[in-house]
Amino acid sequence: MVRPVLCPTNTERQGTSGSFPVLSVAPMMDRTDRHCRYFLRQISRRTLLYTEMVTSAAILHGDRQRLLGFSIAEKPLVLQVGGDHPRDLALCARIAADMGYDAINLNVGCPSSRVQDGNFGACLMAQPQRVADCVAAMRAATQIPVSVKHRIGIDWCDRYEDLVKFVEIVAAAGCRHFTVHARKAWLQGLSPKENREIPPLRHGDVHRLKQQFPHLWIEINGGFTQLTQVQDQLKQVDAVMIGRAAYDNPYLLAEADHTLFGEDFVPPSRAQVVRAMLPYIDTWTAQGLKLHKITRHMLQLFAGQPGSRAWKRYLTEHSSQIDAGAAVVKAALTQIQPDSLAVLPTS
Repeated sequence: MVRPVLCPTNTERQGTSGSFPVLSVAPMMDRTDRHCRYFLRQISRRTLLYTEMVTSAAILHGDRQRLLGFSIAEKPLVLQVGGDHPRDLALCARIAADMGYDAINLNVGCPSSRVQDGNFGACLMAQPQRVADCVAAMRAATQIPVSVKHRIGIDWCDRYEDLVKFVEIVAAAGCRHFTVHARKAWLQGLSPKENREIPPLRHGDVHRLKQQFPHLWIEINGGFTQLTQVQDQLKQVDAVMIGRAAYDNPYLLAEADHTLFGEDFVPPSRAQVVRAMLPYIDTWTAQGLKLHKITRHMLQLFAGQPGSRAWKRYLTEHSSQIDAGAAVVKAALTQIQPDSLAVLPTS
């Protein structure tokens, strides 16, 4: 069973609002849905997982079970929410706690124009008091931790001093957990994809932030693709969040439980991960879910290994067929060369 997020060990660092794992996978739109999270959990038992961002309006007025439903096997799990109305966000925090989420995170980092039109995401960095009011309302509504994920700055408001001011104001409302994407965001002129790549990384600003606020839990995000990089960052910050790299090469998480969390066990092989998914696939396809809704997250499991292209091609060609199920995944596994089915170094 996965240990819940608020159960500290000597490889988790105690903050003033509880304990959080030293490694997490970023919330990613159209990526970290419940099927992706269940798949990643077969690779790492301890890495903290996040939902996709869900707007407060969708939570309050939409199909809540479809949007927020999860398996207990996915825990520890954080709900990321987007919004700017304290009362609505407080209700969302209460819902998250009632549903069993381990924490709730406010998105103050997404730069998309659609998000800006709703006055949430990265544009809220220009309104730190509003963010603080949202955090205070959420904290008053629930006992689960409330965290904020944000950029180092936006547009021309990107000095280190601006970042400090933002953190000071939000921390005064009781926030103790900040996940900092070490790139600024340009709210005009760059797409969300470009905002993940073009603004230069400024890891030093996040390191400096931790030095200035030693009592806060500071997690760094941006540009990390290997666990060795995570280990280096943990010398200067409390935790590291990995984004697209964990989706494009999910098996990089295989050594995390041993290397970062001190677990004494052999990580699963890629083939074992696939076999662990088969009962889950049977359950969901029996309910009418199309196989590709699950297997699309599994395509990169053999990234860099002999047979990876054949694995992806077979799954892509067969997972959309009527009545496709676990047998398709078993057949795809035969496309992989035997040497790729063993436990292999990940970094």
